Formats: sequence, structure tokens, C-alpha cells
Amino acid sequence: MFIIDGYNLLWSVHKEADHGELDDLQLCRLIGQYLRLIRRQGQIVFDGIGPPDKVPFGHISNLEVIFSGQTKDADTVIEAKIAADSAPKRLTIVSSDQRIRKAARAAKAVSVKSEKFYSWMIQLLSRKRPQAEPSEKKLGLDQAQTKQWLKYFNLEQ
Repeated sequence: MFIIDGYNLLWSVHKEADHGELDDLQLCRLIGQYLRLIRRQGQIVFDGIGPPDKVPFGHISNLEVIFSGQTKDADTVIEAKIAADSAPKRLTIVSSDQRIRKAARAAKAVSVKSEKFYSWMIQLLSRKRPQAEPSEKKLGLDQAQTKQWLKYFNLEQ
């Protein structure tokens, strides 16, 4: 399970010239794609109450989006999640914030800096995926296609 410090990661992304226009929803969609590819689940925690319409955040596969609310900050929520987990060694905490990284280390969770995580994520998402083989390869051509190719190569009988 990944637990991600949302605005910390977004701030790291904005430092990159190529991705400076990325917003929180777009970032969440990218993370969802990444998590789906690696077959993992995650939670991303943002400070504050978030936008009035949170519906788009609810439709991101493999990622739960959490807003800390008005009385807590994201760091506090993440620390509580680390402390409450029954197997923190299986957690991967994504943040460059020293407070969060210290809490992760204390619980023996994996800690990854935001810049590194984003780099890995973009690298994996940028890879070309092998295209699915055409069904004709397994099933063979139908009669019409066979006639068409025989005619094309002047092999008609």
C-alpha cells in the first residue's frame, strides 16, 4: 500500500519544467494509472477540504483520495495512518517532508522521496506497452481475407 503526501508530491512535480501545469486531479489520475500497472493500491492525502465537487476524485482506480479537513494537516493524517497500520513494513510512504520520512523510518516502512517516486512513475508510464497480437494470428484468416491475399499475390486458383 502506498500512502502519498499529495501537495508535497504536487510541489515536486511543479519544480519540473515539463509538468508545471499538472493539477491535483491530473496527478491523481497519473498515480492511479501507475498503481494499476504495478497492481498495487494507494492513498493520497491532501491538506484542507479540497474542491467543492469531489466526485472526479472518487473515480480513480487503485487510489483513494483523502482531504485532511480543516482541523488537521496531511502530515498528521499520514502519521496516524502509519501508526495505525498493523503491518507498516508493507507500506510505501511517498513524501520529501522530513517529519513524514522520520515517522516512516520509525515504523520500518519504506520511504521514498517525492521527486524519486514521480520519476519512477513517469518512467514506467512512458514505456511502450507491447500491443496485443491480432486474433487472426491464433484463429487464422477468414475465407474472404484469404481470397483477398491470394488475389493480391496473384496466387488465385
